[in-house]
Amino acid sequence: MATLKQITLFARELRKNQTVAEQIMWQILRNRKYNKLKFYRQYPIIYEIQANYNYKFFIPDFYCHEAKLVIELDGKIHDFQKEYDYQRDLILKEKELTVLRFKNEEILNEIDKVLAKINKTIGI
Repeated sequence: MATLKQITLFARELRKNQTVAEQIMWQILRNRKYNKLKFYRQYPIIYEIQANYNYKFFIPDFYCHEAKLVIELDGKIHDFQKEYDYQRDLILKEKELTVLRFKNEEILNEIDKVLAKINKTIGI
């Protein structure tokens, strides 16, 4: 739980400390370069507001409101938090968002396959 200011500061920190895979993906998605869709990186999605303006939130790696799409790039840490990721994905799906997960290695070694899967998901 956090305040809006705390969430914003946390998202900014994440943007400053992107992985190599996130940097590569951002170069593809930014400035409507990818299918003219507006993507955000490390954009907070609030899913519950509690008393005293405490917010429950997720900060996905990439988010496109127009396509209702969340893209997550998973490093090794995700091997140890599968249940957390599963629960998070369920909450995002309840918000009518589609969640795509890719391993960092896929971005580094198979970017064409990644983009093809995104295209298929958004109907292009």
